[in-house]
Amino acid sequence: MNVVFLLLGANLGSPLKQLELAQKLLVENVGVLQSESAVYESEAWGVEEQPKFLNKVISLLTRFDPHETLAICQNVEDTLGRVRKEKWGARIIDIDILYYNSEVLNEPFLKIPHPYLHLRKFTMVPLVEIAPQEVHPLLKHTNEELLRLCIDPLQVIKIK
Repeated sequence: MNVVFLLLGANLGSPLKQLELAQKLLVENVGVLQSESAVYESEAWGVEEQPKFLNKVISLLTRFDPHETLAICQNVEDTLGRVRKEKWGARIIDIDILYYNSEVLNEPFLKIPHPYLHLRKFTMVPLVEIAPQEVHPLLKHTNEELLRLCIDPLQVIKIK
């Protein structure tokens, strides 16, 4: 079995409900829930003029390879009504693969570990909650260390 860490995010519609539904669909279609973080609220990163985001990180045990996992994640996004308009724009749901085992992939449509993982507190805070000692396979730091080094000024607040 493989371990995949996923970041779930939403800032349109009913974000909390969408995170819950996305997690349910991912467990049904990707694999067994291993751990989940609390839900956190933060200002938008990248494109700032939009509603605040809710985010959480989950880890799943899966039999699927990274490409199959990505396809399932995108299918869940589509099922929940995700429309891809602009990079880092507002969205009903967003599912990012953060880590897949300790693999490194650098393909046009799949980069693992996620290339912005260590730059965004809204990713690092929930990730550290469930996997503080997980080591980034390229940067060779634990998630805890990466969070300490992160210079993202946006505040991340635990809400649930």
